[in-house]
Amino acid sequence: MAWAPEARTAHRTGAGGTTLEVLRALDSGPRGLTEAEADARLARHGENVFPGRRPDSWPRRLARAARDPFTAVLLGLGLVSAAVAAWGTATVIAVLATISCVLRATGEHRADRSAAALRELVAGTATVRRRASGTTPATTREVPVDQLVPGDVVLLAPGDLVPADLRLLRATGLTVHEAALTGESAPAPKSAAAGEVCFQGSSVVSGTASAVVVATGGHTLLSGALPRHTHRPRPPGPFDRSVNGIARTVVRLMLLTAPLFLIADALLRGHGPQTLPFAVAVAVGLTPEMLPVIVTTALARGAALLARDGQVIVRRLPALHDLGAVDVLCVDKTGTLTEDRPVLARAEDADGHEDPGVLHWAAVNALWTLHLAELPVPDALDEAILDAAGDDDAGYEGVDALPCGPGRPLSTAVVRRPGDPRFALARTHTLVVKGAAEDILARCALDDAERARLTRRADALAADGLRVLAVARAERPARERPYTSADEHDLTFTGFVALADAPAPTAATALADLTRHGVTVKVLTGDHPGTAARTCRELGLEPGNPVTGDRIDALDDAALASLAARTTVFARCAPEHKARVVRALRAGGHTTGFLGDGVNDLAALHAADVGVCPRGGVEVAREAADVVLASKDLTALDRAIVTGRRSTANIASYLRITLSSNAGNVIAMLVAGLLLPFLPMLPAQVLVQNLFFDAAQLALAFDRPDERAHARPAVLRPRALLRSVAGFGLLNAAADLATFAVLFAAVRSLGGAGGEEAFHAGWFTENLLTQAMVILLLRPSRAPGPVRAAVAGLAAAGLLLPLSPVGAWLSMTPLPPLYYGLLAVVLALYGAGLLRFGLRRRPADAGRAGA
Repeated sequence: MAWAPEARTAHRTGAGGTTLEVLRALDSGPRGLTEAEADARLARHGENVFPGRRPDSWPRRLARAARDPFTAVLLGLGLVSAAVAAWGTATVIAVLATISCVLRATGEHRADRSAAALRELVAGTATVRRRASGTTPATTREVPVDQLVPGDVVLLAPGDLVPADLRLLRATGLTVHEAALTGESAPAPKSAAAGEVCFQGSSVVSGTASAVVVATGGHTLLSGALPRHTHRPRPPGPFDRSVNGIARTVVRLMLLTAPLFLIADALLRGHGPQTLPFAVAVAVGLTPEMLPVIVTTALARGAALLARDGQVIVRRLPALHDLGAVDVLCVDKTGTLTEDRPVLARAEDADGHEDPGVLHWAAVNALWTLHLAELPVPDALDEAILDAAGDDDAGYEGVDALPCGPGRPLSTAVVRRPGDPRFALARTHTLVVKGAAEDILARCALDDAERARLTRRADALAADGLRVLAVARAERPARERPYTSADEHDLTFTGFVALADAPAPTAATALADLTRHGVTVKVLTGDHPGTAARTCRELGLEPGNPVTGDRIDALDDAALASLAARTTVFARCAPEHKARVVRALRAGGHTTGFLGDGVNDLAALHAADVGVCPRGGVEVAREAADVVLASKDLTALDRAIVTGRRSTANIASYLRITLSSNAGNVIAMLVAGLLLPFLPMLPAQVLVQNLFFDAAQLALAFDRPDERAHARPAVLRPRALLRSVAGFGLLNAAADLATFAVLFAAVRSLGGAGGEEAFHAGWFTENLLTQAMVILLLRPSRAPGPVRAAVAGLAAAGLLLPLSPVGAWLSMTPLPPLYYGLLAVVLALYGAGLLRFGLRRRPADAGRAGA
């Protein structure tokens, strides 16, 4: 999108030029643009939309999915299989890789579609002033926000979102909420006389204004913040590190096993290339070839369950695993833990005692200032006071009002008792003055000591994170002439009204749930330390000693990592401070999530292992996040973390089961291949066995881990996983070698080709039965229906297939009854070993998948 000359000049002029200079630069005026000129500028500038990433094409999605380490290993094995003319193996591998890629691409497409639907929910319109032609008068109408162009004159009212970057032309009592940009929870006053700009992403709290559009689309401040953070390469997350570590280990074993077998076979028996297909089959047998499918299915199923409830959108499937691995969650305060409105915290008299009378007089001031000064709506503080006062109409009639304004941090309402207006002059008027504590105290009839004492009390309330307003009154003889600020003197101090940020309704419950599930919460905010600490205490989170941004600047990365680990609240944080804290926590070994909703959170969202944005966040934050909370219920985040841990536990169960079984089988294959005068299992038999085992393991994606899997952060730990696999693998190899002894005892009388076929059939049966037992017994909880059905099918295939015509086609023959009796003894001992070994290791595995 190119800059037009008038837009470039206006943006450069910005708040520094006069109103006339800005309008001239934009070739516009107070009456707005003509419809024809607006259409021409729309064609020249493009729509006023956030330039987010375009949805990836299907080929790009599939190519990205194919870069998964295990998918790449599978494709490599497929090429080797094709090179040695093992077309059956190559075909099956190609099918598995394709299924994995399609599942992952489909899951990401579904997430992008959900995110697009969420964008539609927050789309809106803007009120603009335009003319049908150059000679017709201007009319006011609503236009879609994406149709705004530089030079449009926009009208703002309370509750409006600022739709573009706007230079104010006229403003009356305008205050704007800029927390999404600055992190400050207090509304900022805006003045047209000062040439101020309202930026896209802020919202109008009170007052009205007209303004001219100076920047749209990708040229706004909001959009300009994105490239500095989200276009940087993202460091690998926990999922990438875990999967890559496992993949590297398995690839090393594959590259070592097959050549060793070929060399040993050639040296011992003089065989050469004819055993290459079997060596490839051994490598395939060692590979957890269903891992891409299982991982994608488990994560996609978890993401689909969260999306089905309309609560959470997982935009990047591996982020669900990373969410389950999070042990530190950093959150912004404003808009996440709190709502964008204050509530009454305390109303006290001069002695510091709770006094409802102070709230009564504050409400009198707020009510009649609103009515008599003709303000469109009360400001946020007055609204909180009126909400707290309820239906108390104060029993007064309004006479006059002096509202707040630029340079005037107080308001005065003049009221009287209701009665016959003809006798008004015989009565008195009451001036009720409310505003900043120092300004009110300066107008009160107090001695220096009392004024100093009340000032200290106001400072103490402010240090506790409260916004403090003082209230004072004065009785004056009734009069007809207007009141002025000169009448605001010799006041009687009434008390203080203190207000706090309103906590989000579900924030306390969400924080308690996160703590129960082993997640440490830290607050990173641009607000005052006292305000942040108070919010934490209200939500049940001990704030400790807050650390401010200036202290962060004084620390190097190592010192910050140490400080961040023991600090709960970071206040007065600029965007880069938040990002540094997140990076320091990651450097300290923590899997770190960040929950933020504003443009000032973009750097931290990108620096975190998992970036989370609530539904009400600005569009750039939603685009930068890995996970979007589609509801305002923060407890949805805890449910997403639990879902991520379940998915990770299922993936870890698959890895433990398949690597244990495969490792044992490969050891037995290598031993038998070197000791027997024939191959212990034909390549086609190895392939069919793997197909049955792989099909059964698909059920693990639908497993239900026990509650211990939810209690602590879950991450795939390659070293711990491989230690577990080594133990189970040796047990499995022992069972295979015992089966060889059984086979020699049961089928040695057959001799020749019949003996080879019986050996193949016997080991095929034992392999599938032991694999079924592994699936059933190496899990930490009771098997659900899909797992039980898969186990039963796998066992049936192992027992029946050698007896069927397919068995004969695969060069297998029926076995004598003696074999099954001896096999039952082996399986009983194997099952006892699995249970003993599994129960001994299970407590160490609880809560940390893969350990």
